[in-house]
Amino acid sequence: MTWRIAIVDDEQPARDLLKHYLQDRTDIELVSECENGFECVKLLATESVHLLLLDIQMPKLTGFELLELLNPCPEVIFTTAYDQFAIQAFEKNAVDYLLKPFSKDRLLQAVDKALARLNRNEPNQPTQALKESLPLNNGWLERIVVRQGTKVHLIPVTEVLYIEAQDDYVMIYSRQGKFLKDKSMKYFEQHLDPHVFVRVHRSNIVNINEVSSLEPYTRDTYVAVLRNQTRLKVSQDGYKRLRERAE
Repeated sequence: MTWRIAIVDDEQPARDLLKHYLQDRTDIELVSECENGFECVKLLATESVHLLLLDIQMPKLTGFELLELLNPCPEVIFTTAYDQFAIQAFEKNAVDYLLKPFSKDRLLQAVDKALARLNRNEPNQPTQALKESLPLNNGWLERIVVRQGTKVHLIPVTEVLYIEAQDDYVMIYSRQGKFLKDKSMKYFEQHLDPHVFVRVHRSNIVNINEVSSLEPYTRDTYVAVLRNQTRLKVSQDGYKRLRERAE
């Protein structure tokens, strides 16, 4: 079988080097090379790819943000000049993590490892697990990436009004509109700045800058009224959290 590979890297010399290293392999086919994550999203909407050689720090869309948008996700070998993500990648058993500059032998070793996994038809659970615990450069999430078909939206967290649980997904309500995201409420509770975003109910996380008032609802619960007049239930614990942030 011939395995289909795509290269995703914003630097032409890096892409050229990878192509040079792979040129003698007869068991793989280079389907495409992408300058950024947006191109890769469009590619995977129409092409079958088994393995991505993926850079991490890229303009517009990082390698980790790209992974959030892929379902199903190909096998991934990270190729990057930054070592701060290596521990997280290996903890989640990613196929491999190559720190630039790397040799031809090192790349082919990683490719062989990925193809062995593909030949065994192993579920791609490690990469899926990696998607749920993406490392952040600056501590808290600064933007949320969502996909609608082949269109990608980058939503600054400052534009998020609130987040609502939707079974195994969440609905993100923002100034750009509402977007369904394949993430858990727990993920956003852990990755959004707790001084700005508060879980007020098991079903809602709210941007406290958007709350205009709190009104009693029942003996132990309240309603948060947002600036756009949306009304959200607030549990007793959620009310305590809001009061703590207000102090």
